[in-house]
Amino acid sequence: VWLFATPSSIKSLIQNSPIPPQDISLSIVETETNRVVASHNANTVRKPASVSKVMTTYAALLQFGFGYRWETGFYHTGRIKHGILEGDLYIKASGDPTLDTEDMESIAEKLEQQGIREIRGDLVIDRSHFSIGDSASAHFDAYPHDPYNAMPDALMFNERTSTVCITPSSGVSEKELEDPSYRLIDEIRYVNRACRGKYAWAGSRVDTSERTPKLILSGELSRHCKERKVCKVISKPYKAFYYAMKEALYVRDMRLSGEVKLRAVPKDVSKLFIHTSDTLETILSTTSKESNNVYARHLLLELGAARYGAPATIEKGRKAVRALIEQQVRCESRCEIDNGSGLSRSSLVTARTLGEVLQSAYHRYGRRWMETFSIAGVDGTLKKQFRGDAAYQKAWMKTGTLNRVKNISGYVENKEGNLYSVVILINSKKTRKYAFKLQKEIINWLAETERAPAKNSDLQPIASGEPKDDQSKSVQSNKVASSKIHPKDVKALFYDDFYDNGKAQYYVQVNALSQYPTDLYLERIRQQGYRVEVFFNKGYKVQIGGYQSEKAARRALPGIRRKFNHRAFIVTR
Repeated sequence: VWLFATPSSIKSLIQNSPIPPQDISLSIVETETNRVVASHNANTVRKPASVSKVMTTYAALLQFGFGYRWETGFYHTGRIKHGILEGDLYIKASGDPTLDTEDMESIAEKLEQQGIREIRGDLVIDRSHFSIGDSASAHFDAYPHDPYNAMPDALMFNERTSTVCITPSSGVSEKELEDPSYRLIDEIRYVNRACRGKYAWAGSRVDTSERTPKLILSGELSRHCKERKVCKVISKPYKAFYYAMKEALYVRDMRLSGEVKLRAVPKDVSKLFIHTSDTLETILSTTSKESNNVYARHLLLELGAARYGAPATIEKGRKAVRALIEQQVRCESRCEIDNGSGLSRSSLVTARTLGEVLQSAYHRYGRRWMETFSIAGVDGTLKKQFRGDAAYQKAWMKTGTLNRVKNISGYVENKEGNLYSVVILINSKKTRKYAFKLQKEIINWLAETERAPAKNSDLQPIASGEPKDDQSKSVQSNKVASSKIHPKDVKALFYDDFYDNGKAQYYVQVNALSQYPTDLYLERIRQQGYRVEVFFNKGYKVQIGGYQSEKAARRALPGIRRKFNHRAFIVTR
């Protein structure tokens, strides 16, 4: 099956789906050549949901590079004598989204290495790097205390979630981290029933009517179930950090006597050490594979601070993401970037723009970027999908879901190793039942095709290693790889007129334009019985073909010159 021989296969899938065609946007582009394979409603703005993280993560990579790390500074006032700090321990937070309980042992060890066994002052936290208010939840829906609703914080800790562990066999529930800033109320009734249905999980709710919030567990839970964990947004990150630090110090026979306070780090402090986050590459992988909203929100905020100065704000972050993306591709005026995570109904994007972002990112960073996406049947949001399908381990995708929104975008590799960027956006009342089924069918069809990769392409991705210094300083580096790509949407459902022979190498170029040619212009060529392609390379090349031999191309050349352009000439790919 040759890719361009059967575009009607996808057309048939769309037409046979219960989802109205007008609710579907599609863009499929050959990555190495920028050749548009399929385009349907590609200029229609849609709610992107979490596929908007593709834009956020790409912008972060452009700004910071794969090796970037957040830094959390530790300082002190007063003097250290005989293992006692007679002063306060200061923490300058920078928005590290990865800081969690597992980091506390390392932090305690570093304090001990500084000769500190006891801190008699307070733990003072400077959260001024962000200026975003103190709301704990995005309140996006009816589940404000669920983890995906967590709001960012300059001193993020455990992604703002508090975890309770339930052991049904012993009928015990306990906090994973001893945090007195909230109360745990266990009203579960443990029963001798099979661990399924309504007996498989306990109910939970958060009560914030009192000063100290309560996490209330309820319902019936089978004693035969394995350990269950309930994660909720209920505690303040800086309070959870404080109690986690006290616990980590206690384990090492160290002590923190004071309380937790919030204020800026003064100028006359002494530096102890810097704690660093995971690399940006690891953070991008978690953001995309697991669709982590907290990480995405932090990326947007850090971009705002990096480009426009601290404190970070949502508006600075939106402006930064848009500026970085627009240096690579055109982001139309209707493109709206809200909070970077996609947990929004005001975010808007087109399949064309997302497709251009995917093309630009691949040409710049290659498979190293691609590997940050969820791999079909292997990990992330697609871990349980595509197993046994043609796309198993051959699709690298970012998914996005909201009510009446089901989207997927990324890359698909076919049987011959040819790679395509794919965007399928579906905003419809019928998404719940039918959207992912259609998306899987299109992706599997693409994975089954056998078109070989283009040879001798001059659009090769930058090596997957870390960009050189001059590249990281300017997002305009590598003129070919980062050139803007502006393929206009076509009104016809698909380009039915691509040649299906993978060996075709000769084309007749009839025009070279700075903007994508109009549909009327392309249709005029088609009406004369020719197959036309628009090939992007430092401009839009309008080419007729392809022909398997130079002789065949030369036979066609006089007629093409007579009908379209007397300066038309033969090119090879």
